[in-house]
Amino acid sequence: MPPKPHRAASQPARRRIDGRRWAPLGFLSPFGLLFLLTFIAPICYALYESLFKLRRSGLGLAPPAEVFTGLSNYADALGDRVFTSSVVRVLLIGAVQVPLMLGLALVLALLLDARRTPGKRFFRLAFFLPYAVPGVIGGLMWSFLYQPDVSPIADALAHVGLHVDFTSEGVLPWSVGNMLTWGWTGYNMIVIHSALKAIPGELTEAAELDGCTGWRLAWHIKVPMVRPALVMSTVFSIIGMAQLYNEPVIMRAVAPNLAADWTPIMAAQNEVAANNYHAAATRSVILALVISVLSFGFMRFVNKRGAAL
Repeated sequence: MPPKPHRAASQPARRRIDGRRWAPLGFLSPFGLLFLLTFIAPICYALYESLFKLRRSGLGLAPPAEVFTGLSNYADALGDRVFTSSVVRVLLIGAVQVPLMLGLALVLALLLDARRTPGKRFFRLAFFLPYAVPGVIGGLMWSFLYQPDVSPIADALAHVGLHVDFTSEGVLPWSVGNMLTWGWTGYNMIVIHSALKAIPGELTEAAELDGCTGWRLAWHIKVPMVRPALVMSTVFSIIGMAQLYNEPVIMRAVAPNLAADWTPIMAAQNEVAANNYHAAATRSVILALVISVLSFGFMRFVNKRGAAL
């Protein structure tokens, strides 16, 4: 009859198993702490600030008192026509600019992935170069190109009978959308092109043997395979569009008719400049909710449609 194992010998093994179980938490704890401090804590503080207001009493000589007002700040923000117009304006720009930008990025990525495309390295760098230019520098460059008095684009169009003012009220959304498309198409193209490179070569070779080549191969094989990359790029583009700030602020130097609260972020920044931090927090929370609804709504729509297919 074999001897029974000593009970004490199993304790170190049990401790090693318990240690391995908790080891991942030790590696994740630095990220978790930074995530709480830099992401969760500011959101909670903004929510807290949005529930208060500053009220003055008497002749206004005494310092204002911070009072709890519940959701009254949200009612004021949603009743502010200027703020709601800025939200609608950004959504309309994104509804046109995001599909055009991602469609162009997809076409460029497919061209770079094709076997017979000459100069792939040069064009890959040329398409990505606008993203490498800092956004402020790109905004200044496009402001010069849009300025009515010195714009070479406006001069070229005037020679063919088209008089376009890129800083006019009706053209400004298109001008800003063009700046965004120029700056971010290359980035999304690289993301999609990386996904194309991950497609197994056996799959494309089998499709070519069946007679599926050229654009048929791209549409029926490659595009469905890079669907996750397209979804991710769309979500990031929605988030970035809602946070539009740099380009309109820079454009104000050549477009005086561009309001200081043209976008939601600009409207919130104006409240900060006026020391109305509670109103700024409220507008920030509303914008965050809009971004969340759009992002998760789009992902839910895509997942539901993919399941139906």
